[in-house]
Amino acid sequence: MSDLETTTTGGGVAATTDGDNATGGSAAATTDGDNRYKAVQQKLKTLGTAMDLAGNELEQLLRGMRTNAQRAEGLAVDIANAELDRRFIEMTNQVAVALGGAAVEVQRLHETAQEVSGLASDARRTHARLYEGLDTIRSGRRERTPKPGFFAH
Repeated sequence: MSDLETTTTGGGVAATTDGDNATGGSAAATTDGDNRYKAVQQKLKTLGTAMDLAGNELEQLLRGMRTNAQRAEGLAVDIANAELDRRFIEMTNQVAVALGGAAVEVQRLHETAQEVSGLASDARRTHARLYEGLDTIRSGRRERTPKPGFFAH
C-alpha cells in the first residue's frame, strides 16, 4: 500500500479520581481527599513522573509524525514523477501538510508536559520546605494533634 511508518505510543499515564488508569500506563495520580504531608509529596512525585513519561511519549510521537510527513512529501513527488492522476498528488500533499500541522501541536503539548513536570517538582520542593518540619514534629508525637484549621475559630 505505502511505506509510511505507523506511529503508536504505549503505556500512557492519566490522572484519575478512583485510581483506575485510563490509558493502561503504569502510573496514575489519584485525587482522593488524603492531604497528609507524605500523601501530597507522593501525589506531586507521581504527577511529575507522569508528565515526564507523557513528554517522552510525545517526543516519540513527534519524531514519527515528522518522519511520516517527510515520507508523504517524497511519495507525492514519486507520484508526480510517475505521471499519475493529479488528485493523488494533491491528496498525498494534504496528508503531508496535515501531519506537519499536527506535529506542531504535538510539539506544543510536549512543551506543556515538560512545563507541568517542572512545576510539579517546584511545588514538591516548596511543599517540603514549608511543611516537612511540621510533619516531622507531628509524626514524632504519641498524642494526636488537632486537624489543620482547628485553632482558626
